Amino acid sequence: MADTRQEQQDLKTTRMMEEPIAKIIPKMAVPTIVSFLITSIYNLADTYFVSSLGTNATAAVSVNASLDQIIMMAGSMLAVGANSYIARLLGAGKKDKASRVLSTAFFIAFGLGLVVLILGVSFMHPLVRLLGATDTCEQYSIDYATYVLLAAPFMAASFVMNQCLRAEGSALLSMIGMGFGGVLNCILDPIFIFDWGLGMGVAGASLATALSKLVSFSILIFPYLTRRSVLRISLKRFQANRENIYQIVSVGSSSMFRSGLSVVSAIVLNNIAGNISDAVLAGIGVSTKIMMFPFSVILGFGAGFQPVAGYNWGAKRFDRVRESYRFASWAALIGASAMGLLMGVFAPQVIRMFSESDLEVQSIGALCIRLQCLALPIHGWVAVVNMFCAGLGYVKGALVLSTARQGSCFLPIVLPMALLWGSTGVASVQAVADVLTLALALPIIRRVLRMVRKKEEEYAWEMQGMPAGQPVPERQAGGK
Repeated sequence: MADTRQEQQDLKTTRMMEEPIAKIIPKMAVPTIVSFLITSIYNLADTYFVSSLGTNATAAVSVNASLDQIIMMAGSMLAVGANSYIARLLGAGKKDKASRVLSTAFFIAFGLGLVVLILGVSFMHPLVRLLGATDTCEQYSIDYATYVLLAAPFMAASFVMNQCLRAEGSALLSMIGMGFGGVLNCILDPIFIFDWGLGMGVAGASLATALSKLVSFSILIFPYLTRRSVLRISLKRFQANRENIYQIVSVGSSSMFRSGLSVVSAIVLNNIAGNISDAVLAGIGVSTKIMMFPFSVILGFGAGFQPVAGYNWGAKRFDRVRESYRFASWAALIGASAMGLLMGVFAPQVIRMFSESDLEVQSIGALCIRLQCLALPIHGWVAVVNMFCAGLGYVKGALVLSTARQGSCFLPIVLPMALLWGSTGVASVQAVADVLTLALALPIIRRVLRMVRKKEEEYAWEMQGMPAGQPVPERQAGGK
């Protein structure tokens, strides 16, 4: 059995460096995309079933989407940073060190989730008001937040395991863990929410989500505890030294800032929309959750591409690093265009599934979806550039791009657009911000590609015993 597991682990290593890029990236990305789609289903299933309780209840669930982002912020910095560092370590053949990095990120994430739990429960009322709850949906928001907060430590730790399974090439195991929880959530929601079940209302949606997250955690940790993964998690491997923390935080900080700015932008948008009406708040919230589906595909594809680029960067296979970027860019542009066209055409019909009678919710939601669909190809390519920076450890580029969409390109324009165009401006702001991110991504990718070329030349000089400044040999030692 041990020999079989070792053979499987060796196969994963060989696959990352030898399998054709056009085959390995989709193979890594598809399970990752499914995992992200399952996360979207968690949120959308709650919104779908709660929408039958009225516009106020739907608005409350929309408000609490920011709570998920706060919990994600607790784990995403460690998850993304560990993913990038572990992929590079595995590419360099340092498996034991990679396991220490994983264990360190896992236990710190669990601790941060525990902090979110304690603070959230202690300051529940001011928390939901801060997130954007109005007088008419405040109690619904409290009902929904209660059980989700109890699962926060397990959710934060799951982010780390989910990302690091992908870093070692085990995206399928990651998908299974997230997928089972998502299916369970869809089953439990109607049982817990409606009167023919437990009749808990909005609180039932929260309890169903929390239980599903616990099940996902249990499934994700199973391969680590039973040695079915390349890496190991154990308290004795916890090593919060300077190097590990720096490598994790330096790259992962981009994800933390992205999650943090997502929280800030969502709070600002919720408060502005709520001041107009609960219908506008619900319409923006529902459209945001619907757009999580194409965003999940884009993010999942990028997360599947990132470890391939990072692994080959660590292994000094610069030819595959460049090839992976080219393939991912074209795939993102074509895929995002197709998804944008499809969702834009059927936006009104999709919105009516979540609000059959409120015309204002339908109008604002459909407009928001269609405008974001127009900008979807830009969002897809910028996401690939962002993941490319993170995979190669280019901290500055990853940080700038990860904070742009809902930070530097969003926050300065949201209030002016709302004041000038009211609910239409609120519905348009995210699409406009997506277009603005293109101005930041273009100079960054030029810099990163120059960096790849420079590293390739230095490695070729080193392996060929040539003085610096000479042309790159046609066949570098790191290539085939």
